[in-house]
Amino acid sequence: MKCHFAVLLAGLLATTAFAAETALPDLTSFVLVRNDTRVQVSVAEAADILKDYDVIFLGEAHEHPGNHLAQMELFRAIYNRAPNLALSMEQFERDTQPALDNYLAGKIGENPFTRETRAWSNYTTSYRPLIEFAKEHKLPVIAANAPGSAVRCIGMEGEAFLARMKPEQRGWVAAELHTGEGAYRDKFLGFVGSDAGHGGDGKDDTGKPRKAPSEQALKSFAAQVSRDDTMAESIAQHLAKNPGRKVIHTNGSFHSASFLGTVERLQMRMPNLKIAVVNPEPVSKPDDLKVSDKLAAVGTFTLLVRELPDNYATEEEMNTAIKRQMEARKKSVCEL
Repeated sequence: MKCHFAVLLAGLLATTAFAAETALPDLTSFVLVRNDTRVQVSVAEAADILKDYDVIFLGEAHEHPGNHLAQMELFRAIYNRAPNLALSMEQFERDTQPALDNYLAGKIGENPFTRETRAWSNYTTSYRPLIEFAKEHKLPVIAANAPGSAVRCIGMEGEAFLARMKPEQRGWVAAELHTGEGAYRDKFLGFVGSDAGHGGDGKDDTGKPRKAPSEQALKSFAAQVSRDDTMAESIAQHLAKNPGRKVIHTNGSFHSASFLGTVERLQMRMPNLKIAVVNPEPVSKPDDLKVSDKLAAVGTFTLLVRELPDNYATEEEMNTAIKRQMEARKKSVCEL
């Protein structure tokens, strides 16, 4: 009898065990890999680990359906294990916090909410599930980011713009920006160094490789950092007011990959925090789900998803888009 029971129990455990995926069949598919072991895990298994962290960064490839589905599943699973939780989002800006709070409290409907918060164009498909879950479970949501208008002005004028902000506006951007040298600046400047849209083409006026970043590239980095430092400060301020609470933060993966960007700046403000990063990795071969040593160092977990379609079919298309972007910037006026 005991032997028979043991066999039944073993069979039950075998059927409930998480089966490793061998491919990503479509754009809604995703696979989570625990980076320290390189083992695929279920959402439940990942949540069992992530619940013990103070802040969990859910990096994203914006507008990726599989990525957003994974975010929602992880948010729900972590809440079920650690309900004293807040949601922090890059997708909402500090000056719109009152409208966000009014929506969560049921004081305004969704249309005024999305208008007053300048919600992203993909709000209804990508972020509505997160907000509605937070609303239903009465979880605070932090409008963590700096206003886009302020970020654009910093990109045009550099940090000097902060001194021109009105006193009632200055709090929209972090009190301190970290623009000094380091791995994050090197990474960002390496990205913009070949991107004319960010003020650099990788070459100096003679056509030779640029040895030092251009003035515009440094202003672009200050604009980038204004987002990172503001999001980090927003999270830190919330945690300081709510000891014991955990925070899930959503942002584009560049802001949190390799524990740099916003993660690094949050750690500067609160060194004792235990921080996890879930980093998305689009794969070009949907049946190749390996995580390399290099990729494993980028986060606590890797979220494997299929690559999105190319933005441009030809280099000519891309150059036309960049030219249009540069022309629009020349016409831009720094106004709040």
